[in-house]
Amino acid sequence: MILSWRSRRNSKKNKIPSQEINSDMEISNPRHFCCPISLDLMKDPVTLSTGITYDRESIEKWIEEGNLTCPVTNQVLASYDQIPNHSIRKMIQDWCVENRSYGVERIPTPRVPVTPYDVSETCKRVNDATRRGEQKKCRELVRKIKNWGKESERNKKCIVENGAGCVLSACFESFASVSVGKDEDLLGEILSVLVWMFPLGEEGQSKLGSVRSLNCLVWFLKSGDLSARQNAALVLKNLLALDQKHVSALVGIEGVFAALVKLIKEPICPTATKASLMAIFYMTSPSSLNEKMIPMFVEMGLVSVIVEILVDGDKSICEKALGVLDHICDCKEGREKAYENALIVAVLIKKILKVSGLASELSVSILWKLFKNSQYRPEDDDAEGGVVVEALQVGAFQKLLVLLQVGCGESTKEKLKELLKLLNLCRVRLDCFDSTADFKYLKRSY
Repeated sequence: MILSWRSRRNSKKNKIPSQEINSDMEISNPRHFCCPISLDLMKDPVTLSTGITYDRESIEKWIEEGNLTCPVTNQVLASYDQIPNHSIRKMIQDWCVENRSYGVERIPTPRVPVTPYDVSETCKRVNDATRRGEQKKCRELVRKIKNWGKESERNKKCIVENGAGCVLSACFESFASVSVGKDEDLLGEILSVLVWMFPLGEEGQSKLGSVRSLNCLVWFLKSGDLSARQNAALVLKNLLALDQKHVSALVGIEGVFAALVKLIKEPICPTATKASLMAIFYMTSPSSLNEKMIPMFVEMGLVSVIVEILVDGDKSICEKALGVLDHICDCKEGREKAYENALIVAVLIKKILKVSGLASELSVSILWKLFKNSQYRPEDDDAEGGVVVEALQVGAFQKLLVLLQVGCGESTKEKLKELLKLLNLCRVRLDCFDSTADFKYLKRSY
């Protein structure tokens, strides 16, 4: 009897109140602290007009998707106002502190989201400081906007929707026309914010696409620190994607071609590499003006650089690199450099059916351009040389036949048929190697 009483007493002492613990001693979140939508612990609880509390991020996503009702009660929302529930947020924080020994981290006190009024007032102050040429004041306000954006995606959306991109573009142009070196810190801060403000309005595009602004962007591409070079490449890529007219303004700026190629040849991060590839892609897109740019990129060794990154690049980089190479092969100078590269045909064949559908179609397009124009080269009259023979040696016939059977777009299908006809004419004269063979028998051209 005494032993039974003592065991019950000890069990009461060891019991942890108000906690649900499973057999692995892992504490579970109390249900009333969890968001009814995500079922996760609420980090920023807000209450709707129906009286139900949700995590701000979850309910904002619900409303943005076009839902007009409360998820729990299914009542039509009389108002979309979200009132912060400080009481339950404090209770959640206290519970986290009480259970920190079980690995529960205290949720931070959420910041109040930025409002359209806050953004508008700050933009007015930026405009005023820009007109007065107050570099220090502008930098302070730009950092304020930047910090708002860091807090949440909601803040970023609010900032963009209230015209901050246009204001910062005007500020960038104004200080870029004075002295880049003198105002480098401010201009660098603006670039770091502009990368997530696209698409800009027409006025913002005209300010950022002016000759003065583009000269400043190129200066950062060439002379900025690693972060500034990356941001400059991203802004330039986004600007060129909006309107091709900015390409003509870039032609006369010294060093832009070399700076973009250098970012690919000497990569600082995948983001910068992709941005540079896309900027070159827009600059080499088919047009009378862009055709003049391709020889400039070819002279800087872009073909060899692209082949190098295709060997072990990821899906996104490979697709962008193939897109650029496809444009380069529209030009005679680009094709000549491609013919000189001993790895290009083997690499292109390897990428078919290995990366993505887009990569396969781009690889076929490049091979088609090389094959179609190879008949005008004396090297291809020799049975032992030329791109057609080289393609057969690395298993192109089998690979292209499989792609045709698997299926592809109509344009690619027509090119495949032409390629297979050319390959079949040569096929009987050669012993074809399997496409899984290594590249060790190929001599590098560099």
